[in-house]
Amino acid sequence: MAATGWLGLTSLGIVHTAISLIAVIAGLIALFRYREITLRTGWGQVFVWTTVLTCLTGFGIFQHGGFGKPHALGILTLVALAVGAAAGRGAFFGQASRYVEAAAFSASFLFHWIPAFTETLTRLPLGAPLLPNADAPELKAITAVLGVLYLVGVTLQIKRLRGGKPVSPAPVRAGS
Repeated sequence: MAATGWLGLTSLGIVHTAISLIAVIAGLIALFRYREITLRTGWGQVFVWTTVLTCLTGFGIFQHGGFGKPHALGILTLVALAVGAAAGRGAFFGQASRYVEAAAFSASFLFHWIPAFTETLTRLPLGAPLLPNADAPELKAITAVLGVLYLVGVTLQIKRLRGGKPVSPAPVRAGS
């Protein structure tokens, strides 16, 4: 696929980016409104399904030749979503299911931010990006900060869940 000229993205890249933005917005709304991302809410469902679509469209983008770190992150994201969905249904994790669900869906939310920062900082401003490439040390520092924010967020979610204050409307039923 040829680049369109708009930020050097292909048509697939533009669709992929648009879907990922929907996922990030849905994830933010779910976190602020319900204090968690879960399939028990409409916003959680939008987040999960648009994240799946983001991963699938990302597998068709080979800007740097072949299979690379972004593709590996897509696979890791799909695994996190699958674990979160299984945990949300009470499968495999017993009493820890709600905690595993929170950690897994929060991880998939984190995984959106890594390429978001990478792509933004290596593309903008046009003609003179802030960072030269995806291996810039600044991106490693940003990823470390995102990791700390993830740990803080998951810790707060687990404390809330342990306090018996789930905000989610209803449990997910098998087959829904």
